[in-house]
Amino acid sequence: MGEESNVTVSLSSNSSFDEGDPVILTCSVQNVWGSLSVSWQWTPPSSGEEAPPGPEPVELASVARDGTVRLGPTYLERGSYGEVRATRERADTYTLSLYNAYPTDAGQYRCIVTEWIHTGPEPNSTWQHLGEQSAAKDISVKSVESSFFVSASSRTPSVTFGDSFDLQCIVKPRHNPSVPATVTWRFRPAESRGPLRDLVTFTRTGTLRWGEQPPGLGTRTTVDRSDTNTNFRLSVTRAGRHEAGTYHCAATLYRRHYDGTWTEVANRTSNLLGISVLQPVSKLRVHKTNQSLQLLEDGRVRLNCSVASQTSQDSQYAVQWYARRARTEPEPRAAAAPVLEPGVGAGAADLDELLLHQPFERRRVRRARRRAATPSPLQAERPAGMQQHSLTLHRAETSDSATYYCLVEEWLTDPDGHWYRVAREASGFTHVLVNRPEARLQVEEAESNVTVEESGSIRLGCSIPTQSTRDSRFSVSWYVASSDDSGAGGDHECVFSIGHDAVFGNGNCSPTEPPGPESRLQFERTTSDLYTLTIQKARAADAGSYYCHVEEWLLNPRGAWYRLTTNNSGITIVNVLQKASSLQTVVCSNDSLFYFVFFYPFPIFGMLLIAVLLVRYKSRSHSKSQEGKNGAPLLWIKEPHLSYSPTCLDPPALSLHPGSVE
Repeated sequence: MGEESNVTVSLSSNSSFDEGDPVILTCSVQNVWGSLSVSWQWTPPSSGEEAPPGPEPVELASVARDGTVRLGPTYLERGSYGEVRATRERADTYTLSLYNAYPTDAGQYRCIVTEWIHTGPEPNSTWQHLGEQSAAKDISVKSVESSFFVSASSRTPSVTFGDSFDLQCIVKPRHNPSVPATVTWRFRPAESRGPLRDLVTFTRTGTLRWGEQPPGLGTRTTVDRSDTNTNFRLSVTRAGRHEAGTYHCAATLYRRHYDGTWTEVANRTSNLLGISVLQPVSKLRVHKTNQSLQLLEDGRVRLNCSVASQTSQDSQYAVQWYARRARTEPEPRAAAAPVLEPGVGAGAADLDELLLHQPFERRRVRRARRRAATPSPLQAERPAGMQQHSLTLHRAETSDSATYYCLVEEWLTDPDGHWYRVAREASGFTHVLVNRPEARLQVEEAESNVTVEESGSIRLGCSIPTQSTRDSRFSVSWYVASSDDSGAGGDHECVFSIGHDAVFGNGNCSPTEPPGPESRLQFERTTSDLYTLTIQKARAADAGSYYCHVEEWLLNPRGAWYRLTTNNSGITIVNVLQKASSLQTVVCSNDSLFYFVFFYPFPIFGMLLIAVLLVRYKSRSHSKSQEGKNGAPLLWIKEPHLSYSPTCLDPPALSLHPGSVE
């Protein structure tokens, strides 16, 4: 017939659901001309490990042209319990309902609409397929265990004997009948170190089951829970010493499946609650004034800890001093490191340990910090008859910079004569800052140019006009950047170094030329603030930019040296002029050329001379024979005269004198 389908499809639904909620998807169709059939498909979310095209879609349900609904094979059992339903609301509207959604229902849902037309005469008419359109929607289901947590709280963490206290166990998320929880309160007595024992359990079916309890908890304990099953409360009346200890609650989450079976999903445990049962109510108050103190190294600081009020005239105290040093992340007070723990009447702490005598049959030994073999830097004391404790730091150093506070414990005896701690309270903070001397080191920064000839001397000065203290010592090093280095990024070579301990090569760098009798380097300290370095027999390679690097060192109270500050001098640019070259210097500086000019010619001239003499001799013999015949005189040749220069600067002179007629 040539007809084509113009049907359009849209799928509407929420994108995210909580576990147990119904998932409703509505498939709307527009521009319908013929009859429709609808197929629902579900594609599980991709794990990222499957190769394309990803997981295969699963047939969920279908609605035929006549409205007949058929569930897919995977959903037949679940649909038999009424949790999967596909319907045709109207001719152009179809819905898919998943009741009691599970986390595994997350994925992509697709509505596929096929349009059909009835063609041909009756009764032999047939259905003709016009076209097919689809729409998809991604659905996420948030599991209950992802937001499942348990927390415990109490408004009265400490009570007196005979008082009552309540413990709250909050279970989230909200109550879901298909995902109930079992909640158990557990307890460990204060004097026990064993595991926590079950007190009472609220089962998922709503019943109550008592567990193992210490004496008294069964008769003085009541439990209840809220209507929404999110708040489980444990109440203890007329609390005594046996009710003191640690409490917490634990919850187990169960999931009910469509077939009526249960599965344990997750376990959560709350925070621990410490309940203290005290006698009586403490009136301990410690002064909480904050203050800041600054001092220089080797100074003395006194820290005070004053008790403003006490519970009884018979109260006794244990005082702990804490130092909290600066950290990148703040730590709770309990994590601060104790400095020392003096008791009543405690005297000075010796070097290794501090022995403290408590008047209530308690003794504690605390290790004091080890220092150098000097008198103890810590001294704790309490003047007689005063509710004030003090800690003195002698010969303070920078590592003593910290925030100090004291922790005071008040102790009394119970009717049985046993000591118990009534309360503990911390003082205000004393911020102690121990500073090093102010860095005032100055090095001469004037720049200069020096030009010397080869084999000359280069004199480099390093002047320190200002220093931080009179007791400062200096480590001085000279560096050079050769003229070939370009920019500030070039390498700086260490020329010479002397440490603050006056040991050569013990500074901040290692010179390439070691010291010794053959060294070209000569170091001098003419005054306390002037250092000089002389480079003898200058070479062309010595040219460059020189500067001195000064480190200022001080002695801390423990007798250890530390570097206070550093500074650099100005730049001294050194130019080394090469001597002009001459024929003599060129010849004398090259061995091959020297031998070629002054040594090899002599044998050659010798052989030539011998040849000439032989020729002359033969000629003379012939002449004599002729002279004897003709009466003519004979010629003769003198020996050649060689003159030598006493040095290699003048070449040897070879003189050949003519003969004379005899």
